[in-house]
Amino acid sequence: QKLSTPFGMRSDPQPRWDVLKILNFVAVLSFILSVVKFASDFSTYVADSSTLVIFLGVWSGFLCYFLGFFGMSFIDHDEILAGSSSMSSELCQKKIEKVAINVKEVKSLTKSTKSASFEKETFASPKKNPLHPPAAETPVCAAAGSVVPTPCSSVKFEKTLFAPAGNDALSMTNADIATLVCENKIKDHTLEKRFNPDRAVLIRRLVFEKKLATLGHSGALDCLPSAAPECVNFYERIHGANCEIVVGYVPLPVGVVGPLTLNGETVYVPMATTEGCLIASTNRGCKAISSGEGAFCSILNDGITRAPCVRLPSARRAAELAIWCGVPDNFAKLKAAFESTTSFGKLLEAKPTVAGRNVYIRLKCFSGDAMGMNMVSKGSLAAIDLLKSCFPEMILVALSGNMCTDKKAAATNWIEGRGKSVVAEATIPRKVVEATLKTTVKAIVDTNINKNLIGSAMSATIGGFNAHASNIVTAIFLATGQDPAQNVESSNCITLMEKTDEGDLWISCTMPSIEVGTVGGGTSLPAQAACLRAIGVQGGGPRDKPGANAQQLARVVAATTMAGELSLLAALAANTLVEAHMQHNRKTGPKK
Repeated sequence: QKLSTPFGMRSDPQPRWDVLKILNFVAVLSFILSVVKFASDFSTYVADSSTLVIFLGVWSGFLCYFLGFFGMSFIDHDEILAGSSSMSSELCQKKIEKVAINVKEVKSLTKSTKSASFEKETFASPKKNPLHPPAAETPVCAAAGSVVPTPCSSVKFEKTLFAPAGNDALSMTNADIATLVCENKIKDHTLEKRFNPDRAVLIRRLVFEKKLATLGHSGALDCLPSAAPECVNFYERIHGANCEIVVGYVPLPVGVVGPLTLNGETVYVPMATTEGCLIASTNRGCKAISSGEGAFCSILNDGITRAPCVRLPSARRAAELAIWCGVPDNFAKLKAAFESTTSFGKLLEAKPTVAGRNVYIRLKCFSGDAMGMNMVSKGSLAAIDLLKSCFPEMILVALSGNMCTDKKAAATNWIEGRGKSVVAEATIPRKVVEATLKTTVKAIVDTNINKNLIGSAMSATIGGFNAHASNIVTAIFLATGQDPAQNVESSNCITLMEKTDEGDLWISCTMPSIEVGTVGGGTSLPAQAACLRAIGVQGGGPRDKPGANAQQLARVVAATTMAGELSLLAALAANTLVEAHMQHNRKTGPKK
């Protein structure tokens, strides 16, 4: 049985608007007829005082009716209903409390929750979940007092407490503190500071368990781990650096591929993924590459970019600014201003692009072993300040004008490069192609031409002349603490294959925009740092070779991508892709 109102109670009686309108029209018509009748024999009715009194009495009745009820046809019905609902809310609440006594009889209609108050809210509207109000606490990045707190009325707890002062909160239970958070007596974002990051996670989980229960998602977080891994200060490292409103973490399976021979040395590469067959396939590619002379990788370019958008009063002044940036002495001034903000960053280039009154200045910065986005952004502000002193009328529209280009597919990254520009190559002996990759040199070369080159051209791809570079890039990024969103541009890759004069297979992967770092961001987290150590690039490199570790990581990404390309294209050439995925990417159900 479906309940259209809470606990099957009847809704408040509503006015019959159609009947009221008909009565209004009848009253108006009667009034008009009486006036016409009186006017038709005016002299007679005026002379007869008794009849005149009757007319005046009738008209007085009409007047009272018009003043009291006639306007109801033109009143906003919603406002009247809202007022009616508000007036009866107290009575309705009493009804709900009475019905709550028999709540056990209702449990068969929906899932039970942990408290009677949650049961009332869950069953009150079985067709639609309650709408929670916006978060009341002040955001971390907002000015204090800029957000007016509102009560968390959609979530009720069995016990209501007042916000404790001083150290009293430390002696309270996590459940009691969660109650205060929901009632907005303790701000969610202050939990880490008031208690400690580890306890804050436990309290916050209780809060969200209650909130999710009102949506019918009880126990949703039960399988989300929250116990800190066996390392020092796990949640303390995260706080203020990697994540906010933390309630736990998501474990990702990590596999290791290798050995992979790269520039004459052996490397093993951790990869985090939930896609079955990916690591097994990439490992086969590593075996094929290492069975020959190995992979060779070179860094073509190294520089992260930021492109502020500035606006001038006229296109002519915009052109003058662009020309100004191209003068060597002026670039030296920009370079000095930029580098005054960083110990490692070096401004390499300032390339302006004009669009009407707008100028997009693409600043390219060497960032050492850091990926460098914070570094280049800070330096860009200093460069903008210098430009304002030379062009006072200039306005900064946005620090990032989207010509950087960060986390978006863009031809500028494909052509100009961003981060590390890398080229990798390897020669696979014909016998290895046949024995390990289970195909022929001719078949895999033809597959690459028709799929990666012609097929990608027909789709008008930007930087997508490859089989699945993003698979390998993302898996390594997740394992080593890189920004996974930068997979977009970091996966730019063109895979080329040729048959050598000796009948062997030559393969290369050119990747112009690999954005990686070995310091900062997620690289400091214990698990990610462990994966970087496995590769041999954790932390900053030698002081006499700044950026060496980050560059080596970029080489590893390119070489491993090439291994993944090699294996997948071989599977496509031999038509074994589906068979491999059925074997490694499918699991049969447990035996009974």
